[in-house]
Amino acid sequence: MIMKRILVVCSFLLMFFPVFSQDNEKLSIEDAVVGLYTKYYPEYISNLQWRPNSDFFTFTEKDALKQQQPGAKSSETLLELDSLNSALKGFGAEELKRFPRISWMDASTIKFRKDNSDFVYNFKANSIVSEIKFPDSAENFDYNPKQAICAFTQGNNLRLINNNGEFIDITNERDLNISYGKEVHRREFGIEKGTFWSTKGNKLAFYRNNEGQVSEYPLVDITKRVALPEMIKYPMSGMISEEVQVMVYDIETQKTITLNAKEIKDRYFTNLSWSPDEKYIYIAELNRDQNHMEFNCYNATSGKFVKTLFEEKNSKYVEPQYPAVFLPNTTDKFVWQSRRDGYNHLYLYNTKGEMLKQLTSGNYEVTELIKISQDGNKLFFQANKETPIDFDIYCVDINSGEIKRISNQPGTHNALISDDGSFIIDSYSSIDTPNRYVIFNNEGKEVAVLLDSSNPLEKVDMPKCKIGTIKAADGTTDLYYRLISPNKIEKKKKYPAIIYVYGGPHAQLITNSWLAGAQGWLYYMAQEGYLMLTIDNRGSANRGMDFESIIHREAGKHEMADQMEGIKLLESLGYVDMDRIGVHGWSYGGFMTTSLMLEHNDIFKVGCAGGPVIDWKFYEVMYGERYMDTPEQNPEGYESSSLLNKADKLTGRLLIIHGAQDPVVVWQHSQAFLQACIEAGTLPDYFVYPTHEHNVRGYDRIHLMQMVTRYFKDHL
Repeated sequence: MIMKRILVVCSFLLMFFPVFSQDNEKLSIEDAVVGLYTKYYPEYISNLQWRPNSDFFTFTEKDALKQQQPGAKSSETLLELDSLNSALKGFGAEELKRFPRISWMDASTIKFRKDNSDFVYNFKANSIVSEIKFPDSAENFDYNPKQAICAFTQGNNLRLINNNGEFIDITNERDLNISYGKEVHRREFGIEKGTFWSTKGNKLAFYRNNEGQVSEYPLVDITKRVALPEMIKYPMSGMISEEVQVMVYDIETQKTITLNAKEIKDRYFTNLSWSPDEKYIYIAELNRDQNHMEFNCYNATSGKFVKTLFEEKNSKYVEPQYPAVFLPNTTDKFVWQSRRDGYNHLYLYNTKGEMLKQLTSGNYEVTELIKISQDGNKLFFQANKETPIDFDIYCVDINSGEIKRISNQPGTHNALISDDGSFIIDSYSSIDTPNRYVIFNNEGKEVAVLLDSSNPLEKVDMPKCKIGTIKAADGTTDLYYRLISPNKIEKKKKYPAIIYVYGGPHAQLITNSWLAGAQGWLYYMAQEGYLMLTIDNRGSANRGMDFESIIHREAGKHEMADQMEGIKLLESLGYVDMDRIGVHGWSYGGFMTTSLMLEHNDIFKVGCAGGPVIDWKFYEVMYGERYMDTPEQNPEGYESSSLLNKADKLTGRLLIIHGAQDPVVVWQHSQAFLQACIEAGTLPDYFVYPTHEHNVRGYDRIHLMQMVTRYFKDHL
């Protein structure tokens, strides 16, 4: 056991002690898993957005679309469900049961989806003006409002359909190893789609992905009488990867060209953006080692390489996440996001490749470029400038460089900006604010409060939640923790504790938001008498490059060391049963859970690891090689982080859960660990969800958390 000592806990920044009535309710497991997003969800404004080129914002309420101006005391109805259904009926379409989620195409036109169709309603005509009906197997929809045409994929091919229902086949590929118009590189580097309409909608850039040399990996479909293998392409770390190209289709000429990239093997093509005049395409191109990025320009008509505007290098890795965003009314100035100075910040460039100025700087992360005003003078962004767990809205004057904070309360803020940048709708929550909507002008002056949600958990006997900081294992870095405790701590009683962990890049578990960012299950377990501790260790998100990249080439080492500082925190409380410590996590958290159960088997009695990475050589190229390099480049790191080599260290009760259809952390990880345990003579427990992928979603998640809960109650 760790030597008993009192730990000085720094910066108890936030404390949440709700006041409840005498007859408070208890959370059920169903409430904790599903009910906090339905039954106990804070009030919110549905379908909130700005009407284009106006100072009206719109929202849906009581099956009607309404609009309101900032500062106005009441709203007006634009369109009721009955009227919309009459328009659908007049168009020969079936009626809706509730008002749909809409998007504004222009100030007079909205679009909405019903079944396999996109409908367009025009307010001037008071009618449905068009329908685009897609095939049942259509996917990856990308609508072009400028041309009233939609790109979509069907199978491995890319097609277009216009308002008249006419189809255009951009590709007609029969080789199933090659696909068009789909996301590539396993959705890393900020890639969320595979098609990119030009600024005026006259051209469509899209990915061509050749996976012919990528290893096939079998998933097994057990729903058939005789189970069938379903093969996916899965390039494991160090193995042959996909070959990607960028192509451009011209609507007018109906011709397709391919950009003449210098190389397509072992190359990542990310963050595509168009020049405002549609003449050029800009791409962040990354080498296989992911330590050298070139920002390249191509002629969108000929496909010829034009020039490299700038390069970024890092001894560990470069990870471009966001495309260039051009200033309105210019063709030669754009904003680029980069971590080149250690934190993600905004830079103003011209198309010569010259950096005109750095727009933001400091020891904080810009987490979203929200909008640039129509005049190109103001840029709105989200950042954790005040504290690492608060996310505020700021405005930077592009000419003067002056930065103003718009949001004025602690919490996690999101913003909707009117087209001209005059008004900002700030929707936010904090640990003691369920949901609040406020309108500001662009100087940060509050104009109106749209909604101040009541506490939906007021009648629930909710456990206590604290957020504070401790020092990392290096003795200097602050780590944020969240401790959820039973509502009443009895004197002289010792309580079991469970560490809930993720610990890897691209995730931050602790934020100043409603419920402190915690899952409902953590509150349920605290209600059942457990202390639930979470620490965002070094390696997690939104704390800068040095903080995150500590895991490079040695995943698990520093993360575990930081989690063990949490054990010291628990010990210092004086009411934790240090012989009853558990740990639970999923994915990278499953890797951490299993690692802690093996490496610190004198501390952790019970663990539950979901979808765990067991050996990084089984993981995919893009993510795995960024943080671990290849097995050939880093044999020591792969050896030391492999949990197959440590199966003999299992002494506690460890439940491993895996989805049999997992295409992210493939089933082989946990099965290989089972075999290693058999050979080592150790005894893990195991459960499989036969039809689920990497996460257990939907109402089956209640079953999952019942399983996890029972395991801790039975063994901890």
